[in-house]
Amino acid sequence: MIARTRARRGLRFLAMVAAVLLVLPGVAAATLTLQFTGTPAPWAKTTGHDALWLGHAWVDGRKNAADLKELAARLRKTGIRDVYVHSGPFEYDGTLPAAKHPAAEDFLKRWRAELPKVRVSAWLGQKVDGGLDLDDPATRQRVLDSVSGVMTLGFDGVHYNFEPIGSGDTEFLDLLTRTRPIVGDGLLSTSTPQIEPFPLTRPAVRAVIGHDKYWSPEYFKEVAALTDQVAIMTYDSGLPSELLYGGHVVRQGGLALELVPPERTVLIGAPAYHDHNVPWVDAAESVATAAEGARLALTAYGKPRERFGLALYVDFAATAEDWAEYERFWSRP
Repeated sequence: MIARTRARRGLRFLAMVAAVLLVLPGVAAATLTLQFTGTPAPWAKTTGHDALWLGHAWVDGRKNAADLKELAARLRKTGIRDVYVHSGPFEYDGTLPAAKHPAAEDFLKRWRAELPKVRVSAWLGQKVDGGLDLDDPATRQRVLDSVSGVMTLGFDGVHYNFEPIGSGDTEFLDLLTRTRPIVGDGLLSTSTPQIEPFPLTRPAVRAVIGHDKYWSPEYFKEVAALTDQVAIMTYDSGLPSELLYGGHVVRQGGLALELVPPERTVLIGAPAYHDHNVPWVDAAESVATAAEGARLALTAYGKPRERFGLALYVDFAATAEDWAEYERFWSRP
């Protein structure tokens, strides 16, 4: 009798778990769709704190002065205040040979002549799953030594992009803490994974893909406290429709606005590229949808936030349509 009772309880529990697993995605989808509704407030738009990721060609000699003049003419019409130029990646041991960015000093001189008010950070990173080992103290020290060398070239700051960093990674927090005195009054920023949008989302997705796609709100807040800027990689969401992706951006923006203090900058990554390798994601994600989602997040926040913007990824893949969407939906909506 006791065994049968336990068996029935076990079956009821499994049935309940199965029901929850079936219902939760529908609830999440409905929530995201609902969030991507309404009219953004007129003041919810760029405040001149936007950013742009730049490819490696700017520091390896492939891009010249004429290319920079063309880009500068475009950026002067935008709210972009920061650019992150790809200057790595680190070697797996944490070193960064100067041969990785041989034209960096010349690029920075030309940049300051063209766009003196736009800061340039060295975009540095590496894959950390089977590549660079941030858990190793010696490797972290070599990363820090490399950052010191890069800063002597004249960069305004450092923008880290290590992937995938797991939620709760204390070694990454240590790296950020020890990077601060190296950049001094310069800019310390980092790309971040998306924030866990709903409870249990992080462990469920981690079980499927083998690493964290999301950070917990608590860990995201810790990272933000150690940096000047956090740029959420709000793309490659895997969501199959524009409505769901837009709602996802609203939710990411809303969470970040609550977690990051006003003196820090929150940047919503906008997908100015078109090779997600998944057809429905190419159709769902766009600069326009990311911008609209960011405006709705600001509107729901209820008040202007100066240090909140879009970060466009990436210059070499951005089309004329991407730039037009940035202007129409974010810069001058």
